[in-house]
Amino acid sequence: MTDLNFRRATRADLEAIVDMLVDDMIGRSREDGSRPLNAKYLAAFDAISRDENQFLLVVEDAGEIVGSLQLSFIPGIARLGMWRGQIEGVRIKSSKRGSGLGHQMFDWAIAQCRDKGCALVQLAMDKTRTDTLRFYESLGFKASHEGMKLDLTAK
Repeated sequence: MTDLNFRRATRADLEAIVDMLVDDMIGRSREDGSRPLNAKYLAAFDAISRDENQFLLVVEDAGEIVGSLQLSFIPGIARLGMWRGQIEGVRIKSSKRGSGLGHQMFDWAIAQCRDKGCALVQLAMDKTRTDTLRFYESLGFKASHEGMKLDLTAK
């Protein structure tokens, strides 16, 4: 993987991104890999594209999309007006997992956060992803807070 290209995603990349979201033990049950793409993905992409504090990354290896993540820059009043970088939706094509691509993607994302003036990078992950937890810890992330979510789609 020497020919990596890190770039902002375009609408033409959405199918590849959704395919990576679906190709995941948890994503299989919550994502929609049907074609044409679900309109919700298109609407989300458009909203992300309009927001200067959002960056939907794709990583290409010799022209093939092999990774993606969403990076959000969050301004805050707390901690003296500190900016945070939030990393979400990290996916690597199954054929490239274990290749070091994840480390390269996080190096890139953390550098972007530094360039934006963020003092903290945060992420959330499903507690069942024990391998993912070990990976994030190897990068220096610490489980310093408990996170909670309220599912507004649950009946």
